[in-house]
Amino acid sequence: MRWALVKVALAVTVMVVVAFAVPLGLVIKEMARDRAFTNAERQAAAIGTSLSITTDRAQLDRAVASTQAGAAGHLAVHIPASGEPGSRPMEIGTGRATGKDLATVQRVPRASTTEVPGGYALLQPTAISTGQIAIVEVYVPEGEVTNGLATAWLILAGVGAALVVGSVAVADRLGVRMVQPAQRLAHAAHDLGEGRLGARVPEDGPAELRSAAVAFNSMADQVVQLLANERELAADLSHRLRTPLTVLRLNAASLGDGPAAEQTRAAVEQLEREVDTIIRTAREAKPQTQATGPGAGCDASEVVRERMDFWSALAEDEGRTVRLAGVDRPVRIPVARPELVAALDALLGNVFRHTPEGTAFSVDVHNGDDAVIVLVSDAGPGIADPAAALARGNSGARDGSTGLGLDIVRRVAESTGGDVRIGRSVLGGTEVRVWIGLDGRAHPAEGRRRRRGVSRRRRAHH
Repeated sequence: MRWALVKVALAVTVMVVVAFAVPLGLVIKEMARDRAFTNAERQAAAIGTSLSITTDRAQLDRAVASTQAGAAGHLAVHIPASGEPGSRPMEIGTGRATGKDLATVQRVPRASTTEVPGGYALLQPTAISTGQIAIVEVYVPEGEVTNGLATAWLILAGVGAALVVGSVAVADRLGVRMVQPAQRLAHAAHDLGEGRLGARVPEDGPAELRSAAVAFNSMADQVVQLLANERELAADLSHRLRTPLTVLRLNAASLGDGPAAEQTRAAVEQLEREVDTIIRTAREAKPQTQATGPGAGCDASEVVRERMDFWSALAEDEGRTVRLAGVDRPVRIPVARPELVAALDALLGNVFRHTPEGTAFSVDVHNGDDAVIVLVSDAGPGIADPAAALARGNSGARDGSTGLGLDIVRRVAESTGGDVRIGRSVLGGTEVRVWIGLDGRAHPAEGRRRRRGVSRRRRAHH
């Protein structure tokens, strides 16, 4: 496209320059010729005035010598014989015109121009006192006719060449302005097709290409978002398999000895490793937080009671003491039921996975004016580095845990404007506090400010 624009501009500009330069060059040539002959006519007219007064040779010699053409030897005067006995034609200066040309002018007294060797001769007829026609001849050399013509043509050619070069340069710049955004768009599309999801296009250039760049960037963002959603879905679904896997592992541990029991435990461990691999693979790219939709919501008390019924059977088998509080009345939260189920299973599954058998745990639900707090506490050994535990979902821990459980909980809380804190529980182990905002629009920082206010009121109350 760039070279096509350059060729079009070159062809159009050359045609325009030729269309104007050729006639203008001819006009300049005619102007130079007219200037030379006008000067010759002016000098012939000066001698014609003297001829109308006198035909004395001495006086005419002085008059001819006083002119520029006469001093250069380019002026001659042809005076015919008066017709009196003994009169003869008189020639002053050096004449170059032929007798035929002089006779023609005397017969038809009209100024004319004739070619002579080396240039042109202007023949100007003038009536003298004897009633005859004298002829003033002014020689115009070829150099005077073309004086300044070459310079003018060179200037004209230079202007034409400058116009051509300028038009080509402008066309080239316009072509670059159009072609470069198109090339960047093509390269970005190629990169995106090869899997480089960070490829984007600068939104510049002509309006049409800017619109194409905006559409491409929007499409690329949508592709990245869709892939992130797919990874999140795969990771969440895989992590939800942890709940039945935990039950299977604990049940397999109670099967006793024997080949069948060992095979069952090995199969469960292999299945758990495969699920961990799926979770880590799906979490290679950092997922983006997904806010809960405006119509999503569930009864937190009902969900907590249901999940505690499920986990209580396993807790009874392991001799764990379970306490549940704050679920005696409905508590609506702006979190979809599957999301809350996944978060609770992640927290309770961590209790069973990372605390010894017989360790007590509890779940408390506190319903406030603008937030709901879910506390999951245990009497285990606790977490040495709570900040690192919360960051595992993004740090790729290699201690046998994917770190996705707490990350699922954190995303559920932050989707409502809340957050997650890990501390020391009253049971002596770990306490995970999940702050869920009720308006669904609060910023996490705002939620933390409200939480500190609630904490101060609670301390003042106690």
